[in-house]
Formats: sequence, C-alpha cells, structure tokens
Amino acid sequence: MRVKAVLFDLFDTLLILESSKDFYTPCLKKLHEFLTNNGVSVSFEDFRLVYFEVRDRLYAEVEESLEEPHFNVRVSWTLRRLGYNFDVSHPIVVGATDAFAEEFVRYVRLDDDASNILRKLRRKYKLGLVSNFAIPKCVWRLLDKFGLREFFDVVLVSAEVNRRKPSPEIFERALKALGVDASEAVFVGDTPSLDVKGSKNVGMKAVLIERRSIEEIVDVKPDRVITSLRELLGVLELC
Repeated sequence: MRVKAVLFDLFDTLLILESSKDFYTPCLKKLHEFLTNNGVSVSFEDFRLVYFEVRDRLYAEVEESLEEPHFNVRVSWTLRRLGYNFDVSHPIVVGATDAFAEEFVRYVRLDDDASNILRKLRRKYKLGLVSNFAIPKCVWRLLDKFGLREFFDVVLVSAEVNRRKPSPEIFERALKALGVDASEAVFVGDTPSLDVKGSKNVGMKAVLIERRSIEEIVDVKPDRVITSLRELLGVLELC
C-alpha cells in the first residue's frame, strides 16, 4: 500500500543530544539552584539521591501501563520526601521544571539534514512527530527554536497524552489525527525497543536511523536501516 504519512521520533532522530551522557547533571544542578534560590534548603547530593529514587519508582509503577507522568510530578514527589509540601502546580515546582528545561535546551542541536528533508517530505506526505519526553513545553520550545513546528500535521509528546512509546495508544492516536491507516504510515526513529517495536506492533513500517552502536536485543526488526536522514527519501520509495 502506498505510503501516505511519515512519522518521526524527535531526540537523536531530528534533534541531536550533544554529550548525551553529560547533560543530566548540569540540568539537575540548575533545577536545584532554582530551588535553593526559592527557600528549599537541601544539599545537591541529597536532592539528587532522592530525585533518582523517585524517578525510578515512578517509572517502575507505570512500567506495564506505559503512562508518562509529567516532570512536575517527580519534582513534587522529591520535595515531599524532603519535607516540602508542594503540589505539581505549585510555582516552585513549575519553576524548577522550567530551570531544568532551560539548561537542557543548551545540549540540543538540529540534525544538519533535518530541515531540508522535512521540507521535501512535506510536499508528498503527511508528517507527524511522536516524542517521549516528560516536559512537553520544552519540546514545543525546541520545535520553535529550530523552525520545525511548521512541518508537522500532528505532534504528540508523551507527557501531554500520558502514554509513552512503545505504547500502541500514542501511535494510534497520531495515526487517527493524520487520518491514515497504520499500513499507510512509516515511523522513523533511533531506538529499536521504542520506535521500531512500538510502530511495527500497530502495523506501521519502521525505519531505524543508527546514531550509535545499538546494544538492545529486540525481537522486532526494522523494515529499513539508515545512517543519516539524507537516505530517507530513497528508502521511503522502497517501503
């Protein structure tokens, strides 16, 4: 069946995380700095320890449902553990999340070929974006910063819909918004267990973009493998 829509993952597909192993600590330090400046008295090491315990517990609790709690939830829960009773909408919680996101943006760059490829694809296909990220506002900010928002007919961020890849629900919701069947769509992403498995399980074709050595063992294989977005135009003709 002819391909009518192409959907993309965001990070390490269209946007590249620079020094991806190193961004988390400075982002968390900026978050902690905001808290300190707003009356939260706890050392960075103590905050960091509790934060990761809370984050891991949250994801363990939603492992089967594949829900995506907003980043504010983990900040609120961490602060509660440390004796500060701030709910998810409290200005200090929201401000801390914003501080994390503001620093995170500094570690992201646009793939050299992304804009040109999306512009060409836009002439022929409907385009969608499905991203796992706990701070939706940060995703929208990045799309605006790099001029990508205009290319997409639908953008779904996991924390906005409370489902994360590889949940079938987030893919099916994107397909419905685009008005196409799964058999008419191709998903492009860099993570086999999320992007390939998730999209193939709902009946889409999947293109894996290899950004790094992949150590995951996944029982579902991509339909095509590329190493740069430049290869995508030719590959889609074969799907």
